[in-house]
Amino acid sequence: MAKKKAKPESSEEAIESKSEDAYSLNDLPGIGDATVKKLKEAGITSIRALALIPIKRLTEEGIGEKTAEKIVKTAQDLEKMGFKSADLVWEKRRSMKKLTSGSQNLDDLLAGGFEPGAVIELFGEYRSGKTQICHQLCVNVQLPYEQGGLEGAGLYIDTEGTFRPERIIQMAQAKDLDYNKVLKNITVGRAYNSDHQILLVKDASNIIEEKNIKLIIVDSIIGHFRSEYIGRGTLANRQQILNSHIHDLLRLTESYDELAVVVTNQVSAKPDVFYGNPLTATGGNIVAHGTTIRIYLRKGKAEQRVAKVVDAPHLPEAEAIFSVTEDGIKD
Repeated sequence: MAKKKAKPESSEEAIESKSEDAYSLNDLPGIGDATVKKLKEAGITSIRALALIPIKRLTEEGIGEKTAEKIVKTAQDLEKMGFKSADLVWEKRRSMKKLTSGSQNLDDLLAGGFEPGAVIELFGEYRSGKTQICHQLCVNVQLPYEQGGLEGAGLYIDTEGTFRPERIIQMAQAKDLDYNKVLKNITVGRAYNSDHQILLVKDASNIIEEKNIKLIIVDSIIGHFRSEYIGRGTLANRQQILNSHIHDLLRLTESYDELAVVVTNQVSAKPDVFYGNPLTATGGNIVAHGTTIRIYLRKGKAEQRVAKVVDAPHLPEAEAIFSVTEDGIKD
């Protein structure tokens, strides 16, 4: 007797039968290869990333509004993006691995180190240590967990031409690491203007999983915007684009586990301040509200630098002293 052919599963049934980690964009019901291609070109490579993207952004990429609403809702359902109890949030944060800066004082200031799942802003004058910390983090992220690393690679978006492999070599040798391997685990993108900078961040998702990226550096986030948007008439447009850019970075931290984003920012002087510190971070409230943790860096004596937590949802305002040495960031 001939066997009956099994009825083929519908897209919805196929999704239900998969384990939670096995979902891909192709599994979504009603989504074809053309739509998947558009999503990947927009830097959306996973169900999680799709669940976090605004529908308006998808329509801008040429996806119909109804299709966009449907696939985003399905992705959100798969990711169980509803409410959860605070004890589960605490359990996740308590088990979070943090990235060491190389300085115990600076790590203590940040309650253990640089935090994945956050956009951390370093701002200060020139030679205050911003780029030096970024270089050190690119080395440290490759260390084992027990040594304060994240066992991953770094992605460095250089907007000012300040990335120096020679400095990476010095820092790697100070930790007895093979500098050739360390350099291979750092992917560098040189951004030549603000549009290119935005594009590099959007393209980042295409290599995060492939290269096991656990750290993204943008040094600096504001430089190109300051030079290209000149005058008060361009300010509103600049801030709107900058806001979207920062939220692209925030979505990356939400889309991938153990991904930390560190951005550097410049300062400007307020001419009307006669007492106290006249320096303030550029980018205004857009950058201030968009970043998760803000750290102000200033020069101290000789190699010493001072870091101050200006804003963080879980840290008090406090300061720590660290040093920038030939071997890297130290106490």
